[in-house]
Amino acid sequence: MNSAEKPLVYLILGTAGSGRRALVADLIEGGLAETDRPAVLVSDAENPETTATPLPRVDYWKWTGALIEGSLPEEATHVFFVTDGRTNPVDQIEVFKPWLEAQGGELARVFCVIDCQLAEKNPPLLAWFDACVHFSDVVLLNRREGVENKWLSDFQGRFKKQFLPTLFEFVKADRVRNPGLVLEPQARRMSHLFDEDQDWMLTDAEGEEVDEQDGTAGDEEVELVPEEDPYLARRAGGRRVKEIPHIAEFLPPR
Repeated sequence: MNSAEKPLVYLILGTAGSGRRALVADLIEGGLAETDRPAVLVSDAENPETTATPLPRVDYWKWTGALIEGSLPEEATHVFFVTDGRTNPVDQIEVFKPWLEAQGGELARVFCVIDCQLAEKNPPLLAWFDACVHFSDVVLLNRREGVENKWLSDFQGRFKKQFLPTLFEFVKADRVRNPGLVLEPQARRMSHLFDEDQDWMLTDAEGEEVDEQDGTAGDEEVELVPEEDPYLARRAGGRRVKEIPHIAEFLPPR
């Protein structure tokens, strides 16, 4: 990779203990060429997950609650950024975008690893997974042992009814059927947060959206701003418009 080329970065969402590192190992082994130089960035707050397949170079990043502290590994052509699976993924995504731009990386795809056993056992977590799927190009259904087929069908059907372009794949024994297809850097996510050509909207002095075609703008002073992702929108008091459960409350202690 010459200095003009940007490393491809894969953002890995999911809960702690969902098997993300083993899946990253499989994607690297089965989806990259021998000449590629992969690296993995893992949150320093997470306990190591054991995996039969060793990972390549592993570096760590730190979540401060407002910033990501860490750097893209030098000379890496493909970087797998594993989020903190005990912390709000939306908060992390919000600061991941400017961090990635500052680091000079190019987003290849966003993955969401679903711990199906955890999701089936805790229906309130559906809102948490909804948020992850919204930002994801690929959803990997893992930990399916003992999960009712009806639950799996209903879970997938929920998103099929929304006609999402997102790719859904089953995981078996920590492996996906076609790693190359999963790694293909093609956007399939609903969110436009990472798009180069974002949608724009008119807002008034209070930041509320106005519709020029309907005449609601009137004689007000309006501003053209990038359209805000619904999961990033905040109320006047600072809380998210679309709130999700605190994932740590549903996970075993560290």
